[in-house]
Amino acid sequence: MKRIPGAALTAIFCITLAGAPWAQERGPVTNLPLPRYVSLKGSEGNARRGPGLSHRIDWVFTRRDMPLRVTAEHEHWRRVEDRDGAGGWVHYALLSGVRTVIVDENMLALHARPDPNSNVTAYVEAGVIARVNQCRADWCRLSADGARGWALRSALWGVDPGEDFD
Repeated sequence: MKRIPGAALTAIFCITLAGAPWAQERGPVTNLPLPRYVSLKGSEGNARRGPGLSHRIDWVFTRRDMPLRVTAEHEHWRRVEDRDGAGGWVHYALLSGVRTVIVDENMLALHARPDPNSNVTAYVEAGVIARVNQCRADWCRLSADGARGWALRSALWGVDPGEDFD
């Protein structure tokens, strides 16, 4: 049997805990998971270089309901990024907890049930922002512009693999 020194064992144990799904990082302000997804409340939101009005605006989000990934928190500010990694610090009042996604696959089929053999209720173009009502296994239930149905999670940006919710 090989002996592992205590310091090495501690390092191995810490690495294992950090990668565990139940050991997810929490935001210091909200105690909500980091990273997590939110959406843009209005049709415009400034992303700043740092958390405060004195910081330069690096990016302006211009699509209402755009899904954004929160990666950090500082007081009333949230560091966010879009699907391309662009972003910065946004005031929390500009963000909503309503879950949305961007469709990444052109002419994505929405199904009546989370089953590829079920009836197709609509086709959605790439770039459409849809509201997420539910996710389970490999499927998410979406609604967009009056159309509703289940879509494969792999064709969406704004939900992580294995993230299930109602």
